[in-house]
Amino acid sequence: MSLHDDAVLVVKGYEDQQELRQVYLDHLAAHPDGMWKSCADGHITASALVIDPEHGRVLLTLHKKLRMWLQMGGHCEPVDTTLAAAALREATEESGIEGMTLLSGGPVRLDRHSTPCAWHLDVQYAALAPAGAVEAISDESLDLRWFAYDDVAGVADTSVVRLLEATRARL
Repeated sequence: MSLHDDAVLVVKGYEDQQELRQVYLDHLAAHPDGMWKSCADGHITASALVIDPEHGRVLLTLHKKLRMWLQMGGHCEPVDTTLAAAALREATEESGIEGMTLLSGGPVRLDRHSTPCAWHLDVQYAALAPAGAVEAISDESLDLRWFAYDDVAGVADTSVVRLLEATRARL
């Protein structure tokens, strides 16, 4: 099964945000290359909110290009076999934390946003940090920091706040 096929199945199986869900499905139907950064009409991306429920906190990255506090994530790559694998790869690369697992039940949210390269149709997961996780900043970040749940709204935009709220509802 191709990554494109996996994305279609994942989005079809996601039961919330019906209108936005349909935008994703329409995009994938119209664009066989819709998984890749080269698709100028927009592309599917995968992200994961790194969460430490034991300490009531999330790890955010200060994105180097966008200069915003965001969850870990980005473009799908040829090595990715599934959207979930892409989200976990991005979370691991950008956080430096090994051994994370995705919260069960598939994606937590969908978020469509404009970026300098194109529209991102982001499929958002949550990644559980293992006990004693130690983060390490990547070259894609200006900073990497743990934030208490209640502090996220003060540093991040509404898409991150909604992702955190949806994640906490699933815990």
